[in-house]
Amino acid sequence: MAVDYLVIVVYLAGMLAMGWWGMRRAKSKSEFLVAGRRLGPAMYSGTMAAIVLGGASTIGGVGLGYQYGLSGAWMVFTIGLGLLALSVFFSARIARLKVYTVSEMLDLRYGGRAGVISGVVMWAYTLMLAVTSTIAYATIFDVLFDINRTLAIVLGGSIVVAYSTLGGMWSITLTDMVQFVVKTIGVLLLLLPIAVVKAGGFGEMKDRLPTEYFDPLGIGGETIFTYVLIYTFGMLIGQDIWQRVFTARSDRTAKWGGTVAGTYCLAYALAGAVIGTAAKVLYPKLGSPDDAFATIVKDELPMGVRGLVLAAALAAVMSTSSGALIACATVASNDIWSRLRGIVRPSGEQHDEVRGNRAFILLMGLAVIGTAIALNDVVQALTVAYNLLVGGLLVPILGGLLWRRGTAQGALAAVATGGLAVVALMAGYGILANEPVSYGLLASLAAYVVVSLATRPTDEAVLASWRERLAGRAPVSESVSEPAPVAQ
Repeated sequence: MAVDYLVIVVYLAGMLAMGWWGMRRAKSKSEFLVAGRRLGPAMYSGTMAAIVLGGASTIGGVGLGYQYGLSGAWMVFTIGLGLLALSVFFSARIARLKVYTVSEMLDLRYGGRAGVISGVVMWAYTLMLAVTSTIAYATIFDVLFDINRTLAIVLGGSIVVAYSTLGGMWSITLTDMVQFVVKTIGVLLLLLPIAVVKAGGFGEMKDRLPTEYFDPLGIGGETIFTYVLIYTFGMLIGQDIWQRVFTARSDRTAKWGGTVAGTYCLAYALAGAVIGTAAKVLYPKLGSPDDAFATIVKDELPMGVRGLVLAAALAAVMSTSSGALIACATVASNDIWSRLRGIVRPSGEQHDEVRGNRAFILLMGLAVIGTAIALNDVVQALTVAYNLLVGGLLVPILGGLLWRRGTAQGALAAVATGGLAVVALMAGYGILANEPVSYGLLASLAAYVVVSLATRPTDEAVLASWRERLAGRAPVSESVSEPAPVAQ
């Protein structure tokens, strides 16, 4: 295992070094939060794929393959579909807005009255996303170093918080690009073919497993529909995803770079399901499907390769964790604290925005690590976060982009009605039930349409300013540092 340890230590040291390098570039709010909005297609595609393919997509995706066969790919597949839909239909307009958060977009579209509630909901979602990603360190470090859960969370979380706090989005972008390469090599190019060969090839796998393991819809239509509601729609509106769209140097980069990343996600989904199916042949009686990834890596891969594949799993977790962390801190700083600061601080008082955002990442990082240590049922916590996100925010966000007649009152009604409906339905049906998000969405849509039609249309001046921003013509006041070479 000495070689495996060396691979992991070198990888982690590299992450910290990139955080230090990113600190030298992050001299303005724009540089710190959205990498100066100057990422080119290659880097944009790699980092976008890295953030959406986290520990759930890697360890969880293999686990679903172990449990359901090839149809276990559907969870990650719907993530890829959501990213494709975002990139093809919405990302160009989102990139042209030149904002930092989803709530700022709502303020622009509805006249500055819809962002506070949405900011709180988005903050809760990004916080829980960061927490669940951080907890995944425990699984990986247990395999690597046989250390206890709390120490594993502190170790992994501290590294992510360190490089994220130092350089903000520049550090996260650089580390995510490395993580994308490591995941591609470790999971797609090494673990996938080795797992299939060890299981005897596809012919042997078909002979030894039930036929439903090779049924594309074997996981069940209702489950697939729920994945679409939660993950496909979640990709359309999550702050962690939008913040990556804001890093694109042009709307064309956002559209086509995101399309490449979405397509990559589809391939990654299938790879995880195949690896899980192979693990079912090799280890038919594992205690938990989520043990499949660690077991096949530990027992079937040669020394050195094992370290690289474990580094790939670590990369998957770190990319999602760091992306969710900076999204959480950005929402807390820009959508919640800045509004309170506007009340208690004289408007002319100057402050260091980079230092302030860096402090928020550190504070949110400590909160994430503490919550991860205290929390047990992370699946339920993440489900609550996604249900509130989709049930409360999907309709007002997409409505603002697609329906001119939508109003601020309609948006607020949609957030409140959808959010309350989701909470009530989870109490009645259970947190993991399919009904809360489905009925919550319908309630949110009904409230949005009815209240929007019953109230005065949005002021024409607000809509005119909104159209100018969507077209990329309105001037945007940002503190931008000296021009740097465009990242490719």
